[in-house]
Amino acid sequence: MQYGDFYFPLPANEPVLGYAPGSPEKAALKATLKVLKSGKIDVPMYIGSQEVRTGKKVEMRPPHEHKHVLGHFHAGDASHVKQAITAALAAKDGWAAMSWENRANIFLKAADLMATKYRTYMNGTTMLGQSKNAYQAEIDSACELIDFLRFNVHFMSEIYRQQPISGPGMYNRMEYRPLEGFVLAVTPFNFTAIGGNLPTSAAMCGNVVVWKPSNTQVYSAQMIMRILREAGLPDGVINLVYVDGPTIGDVCFNHPDFAGVHFTGSTGVFNKMWEIIGKNMSMYKSYPRIVGETGGKDFVIAHQSADPDVVVAALARGAFEYQGQKCSAASRAYIPSNIAGEVKKKLVAAIKTMKMGTVEDFSNFINAVIDEKSFDRLETYIKAAKKKGSGVKILVGGNCDKSKGYFIEPTVIETTDPRYVTMCEELFGPVLTLYVYDAGKFEEAMTLVDTTSPYALTGAIIAQDRQAVERATNRLRNSAGNFYINDKPTGAVVGQQPFGGARGSGTNDKAGSILNLYRWLSARTIKETYNPPVDYRYAFLGEK
Repeated sequence: MQYGDFYFPLPANEPVLGYAPGSPEKAALKATLKVLKSGKIDVPMYIGSQEVRTGKKVEMRPPHEHKHVLGHFHAGDASHVKQAITAALAAKDGWAAMSWENRANIFLKAADLMATKYRTYMNGTTMLGQSKNAYQAEIDSACELIDFLRFNVHFMSEIYRQQPISGPGMYNRMEYRPLEGFVLAVTPFNFTAIGGNLPTSAAMCGNVVVWKPSNTQVYSAQMIMRILREAGLPDGVINLVYVDGPTIGDVCFNHPDFAGVHFTGSTGVFNKMWEIIGKNMSMYKSYPRIVGETGGKDFVIAHQSADPDVVVAALARGAFEYQGQKCSAASRAYIPSNIAGEVKKKLVAAIKTMKMGTVEDFSNFINAVIDEKSFDRLETYIKAAKKKGSGVKILVGGNCDKSKGYFIEPTVIETTDPRYVTMCEELFGPVLTLYVYDAGKFEEAMTLVDTTSPYALTGAIIAQDRQAVERATNRLRNSAGNFYINDKPTGAVVGQQPFGGARGSGTNDKAGSILNLYRWLSARTIKETYNPPVDYRYAFLGEK
């Protein structure tokens, strides 16, 4: 029996701690980092009520200190994916039947645990496992994930309150059911918040989930799972498995109870998922929901009226925070000729002040890229730019060293070819390519922005001329799902800038908004008539 309409009001965004010298949060985080590095953790898969250890151990090492071992996780195979699906389906009816207020309070308790008891552990595992500095970890693994949980509870309350009108003699209502089956969540390395949001947003709607994180994010993913269990999440609602992509896809996409996939990763992988799901449609009970946020080749275009200092700050932060390993990172810049000299000079000077090294030294702005595969790929692009000669040059950076950690210097490439490879392809690292255009050809520059890349995730216009801002906002409407005016193209905040893009960047279902939650619900309309008719005949049938 339901005894009230339990509503969860709009929360405030979680405050971002500063970690200034002498601050209590800095001391606490430093202490936690020491604790985490002093031992080696043994990480099981979480399937139903079981902690599954296969003995097939995979080491976890900090990208910035790859000789140190943080611990290991137990890799699984197809049999474990099947076990996870079975456990999820066994938990489904009980979870879907749980009252909304009790379901919601599990996630609100988890958010509070992350904000207090486990804040330093959320940040510490992200810093060490994914090589994020303290501030980048704070805005990700603490604040953004806490916001996802709290805001999604509020958004669900809003959805449940949306009801149809009723005419005389009847009552209409809408119920928002979970999907019929299980949801697969596939999450990336670069944002712990995404790792937490993709499975929990679907689960919050009453769904059961099989969660596959990136191997390079397991260290923080297991922390999320432990917190959810402590908060009271029932066994089997979210099942955490460590298998390779082809294995998870082969099992899940060939199961009749597959109901949807919540994905963040590469465009190529997402396209392949879509293809396989389409071919398998005849076996599913219903049309699966396919939700994905994929690649980006994010732009900054400056107008001739732009303040050079604003441009420099937007590029320095937008391109090089978290080593450019953000889907939204500034990767290509279009600078007008009238301010190009000043922008380049100041940008080079700013980058030369950036310190690079371990996350445990809080003075380091740049840390390591995620793994050796990423390092090698980025080094290949940089070496090619060095050899290119005429029309391509490296303005700053370009050094690469993986002897102790996977360190790529923040690098700026300048090209006279607006369709040079690094202006077009997603690099996912601390490499920015700059193209100088004729200051009088702003319209042509915007055409380049719109047509150079297949992606449409984020972008920014920097200008003091308001007409230029308006022209860019209109002309680049389909070029970016998140568009920034006089700011860097990164840093979306839950509840403030719902995140997602279209074209090759995904389905634009806007994580951090009510729109995303609709994808994990199936609505049923119910009409009750109080005094039903007893004769089929309508009045119009009378001829007299």
